[in-house]
Amino acid sequence: MNIMCAKSLLPLLALAIGLSANVPGQTSSPSTFTVDRNLVFTTTPQKNLTLNLYRPANSAGKLPVVVMIYGGAWMMRFPQSQTRKAEWLARNGYAAAVIDYRLSSEAKFPAPLYDCKAAVRWIRTNAEKYNLDPAHIGAWGDSSGGHLASLLGVTAGITNLEGNGGNPGESSEVQAVVDFFGPADFVDIVSEKSVLAHGKADSPEGLLIGGAIMDNIEKAKAASPVTYATNSPAPFLIVHGDKDQIVPWEQSELLYEALSHAGADVTFYTIAGAGHEDPRFDSPMMRAAVGAFFDKHLKETGQK
Repeated sequence: MNIMCAKSLLPLLALAIGLSANVPGQTSSPSTFTVDRNLVFTTTPQKNLTLNLYRPANSAGKLPVVVMIYGGAWMMRFPQSQTRKAEWLARNGYAAAVIDYRLSSEAKFPAPLYDCKAAVRWIRTNAEKYNLDPAHIGAWGDSSGGHLASLLGVTAGITNLEGNGGNPGESSEVQAVVDFFGPADFVDIVSEKSVLAHGKADSPEGLLIGGAIMDNIEKAKAASPVTYATNSPAPFLIVHGDKDQIVPWEQSELLYEALSHAGADVTFYTIAGAGHEDPRFDSPMMRAAVGAFFDKHLKETGQK
C-alpha cells in the first residue's frame, strides 16, 4: 500500500510499525467476543434507536469503548458496514458500539448528532452494567459517519448541539476520533471537484440541513466540523484518499489545518491513489495505525 506522508504522519507511522502484541490487527489478543444486540439507547419522536455492543469474551477490567458510526450520505442505513471492524476491536481488548441514528429523511441536522451524543451518554450511564470504561470513549466513522464522529470530537458542551435524549445528565465528550474521509466544511465543498453537486438542495449535504448550501450558509457552517475546531478538540486521526471523487481530499486537509491551528493532537494520513471507500482503508497497515492510535489515547492513558 502506498501511503503518502501528510503533515504529522511520521510519529504515528513509527508507532504502528513497532506494534506490541496487544495492538489491534494482530491475533495474539482474545479471539472470541460477545454481542449484545438491539440495545435501545434513546427514544426519538421518529423511532427508538438501538446499538449492538461488541465486547471481548472473558475480559478483565473496564473496557475502553469505540462508538462506530456508519456512512451512507446521511441517507442510507448501513450499520452492517461496521460489523467487521467492531469484531476486530472486540477481539483486541475494546468494546465497540455500532450505533444507529436518524437519517436526513427522518430528521434534519443536528438530529443525527444528537443521536450520536445520546449513544455516548448511554455508554457512560451503563458502564458498570457492561464493564465499560466511561473515561475512555472513542469514535470512528467513515464518510458521513466520519463527519459525525468528527463533530463528536469538537462539540462537547456546546448546548445547542447536545440534544436532550438519552441520559442528558452525562457528558457526550469523546477522548479520540478516527475520521475516514468525512466531509468537514459544507461551504467549501461546494467549490471542490467532485462527481456530486454538493451545493444543491437534493445533495446529501443539502438534504441534511434542509436546503441548498449557498442559500443556507449559517446552517451549513453549523453542520461543519471545521467551525468548532477551537472547542477543546479530542485527539484526531484523519485518513483520506487523494483520488476520492465523492468527498474531496481537500475536506480532510481543511479539518487538519483547522485542528492544527487550534493546537489539537491531530495526525493526517493520505492514501495515495485511493478513492472513496477504497479497500486500502481496510489494509493490515491501516488497521495497525488505527489500533496504535486508539491504544495510545484510550488504553495507555487509562493505565497512567
